[in-house]
Amino acid sequence: MLTDSQKQIIQATVPLLETGGEALTTHFYQMMLSEYPEVRPLFNQAHQQSGAQPRALAHSVLMYAKHIDKLENLGDLPAQIINKHVALQVQPGQYQIVGTCLLRAIREVLGAEIATDAVIDAWAAAYTQLADILIAAETQAYDDIAHAEGGWRGARAFKLVQKVAESAEISSFYLEPADGKAVISHQPGQYIGLRAIVDGTEQRRNYSLSAPSNGRSYRISVKREPGGKVSNYLHGLQVGDTLELFAPAGHFTLQASERPLVLISGGVGITPTLPMLEAALQTDRPITFIHCARGSAVHAFRAQIDALAQAHSQLQPLYVYDQVADGEAVAAQGPLTEDLLGQWLPASRDADVYFLGPKPFMRSVKASLHKLGVPAAQVRYEFFGPAEALA
Repeated sequence: MLTDSQKQIIQATVPLLETGGEALTTHFYQMMLSEYPEVRPLFNQAHQQSGAQPRALAHSVLMYAKHIDKLENLGDLPAQIINKHVALQVQPGQYQIVGTCLLRAIREVLGAEIATDAVIDAWAAAYTQLADILIAAETQAYDDIAHAEGGWRGARAFKLVQKVAESAEISSFYLEPADGKAVISHQPGQYIGLRAIVDGTEQRRNYSLSAPSNGRSYRISVKREPGGKVSNYLHGLQVGDTLELFAPAGHFTLQASERPLVLISGGVGITPTLPMLEAALQTDRPITFIHCARGSAVHAFRAQIDALAQAHSQLQPLYVYDQVADGEAVAAQGPLTEDLLGQWLPASRDADVYFLGPKPFMRSVKASLHKLGVPAAQVRYEFFGPAEALA
């Protein structure tokens, strides 16, 4: 258990983490991934190369240090981490590897004069506290999933039964369990974890579930990323091929409410908003569906959304394209500005807003929503990759 003096030591390291946290976490990942190849499948190498993963970890470590004496102030951060770990099937034994490498990185980056034995001991105690919290929550989640109707533990084989091109870049993959049995239900907005062997190397990824739960199958809709190992592998699959899936997880889910609903997406960020939309259409709440795309060729699911709008008067779809061809019906030419959002949000600003897309897009939307007066407690968002800070 952390002592009061150890908590003080942790909090005293906050200025160092604010200025040098990313250097520390970059060294940590380089060390761990080179010395412990068994954990490599859990980490997206593109996120390593871009710096997104080190930045996300640095942010998480900093938040933990800042709130070491009041962990409840961490808000949704622990739940986000737990859900991502569950989707990727992080196991208790892997926490020891992370802890060993993190303490080494602290000593090697900060140096022995700053990272004294007392500092290392304090961080060892702090990491143990955090690991125990996460392991307990993840173990409970694994047990709950395994015992739920249609649930399972670990990986389960699924067959690709249908593949549909939704745009020039995005295809949907319909997956049914190879054993023919039921699958656990998921909440609108959750994602699935998958494991694949690509060029002889195990890779794990999370993909949003893009269709409502039906108890029989799952649908993911994946953008083919230039140079993306797993996305290109998936786009090369044929009907009848098999994938291994982990059970659904995710904290970014549609919450019950009677307030007007605003769903905002950019690019492939549309995927989790689709089951959210279909669930919300079972209620009477007004729905504004805002989607931003570079152009019509890469706008997925437009026909589906337009058909829903024809059938449900409560739904107002609004499309924003960066490039608009002659005769195309769009609400505006991009980007999605604060002025546009101000026109499209409910005048009272008393709405539930969910948004997802590329990080620059999300930063802009979050800042605009704040300036426009939407209550922070009614704004929800999720990251495709590591959970960096948007501010």
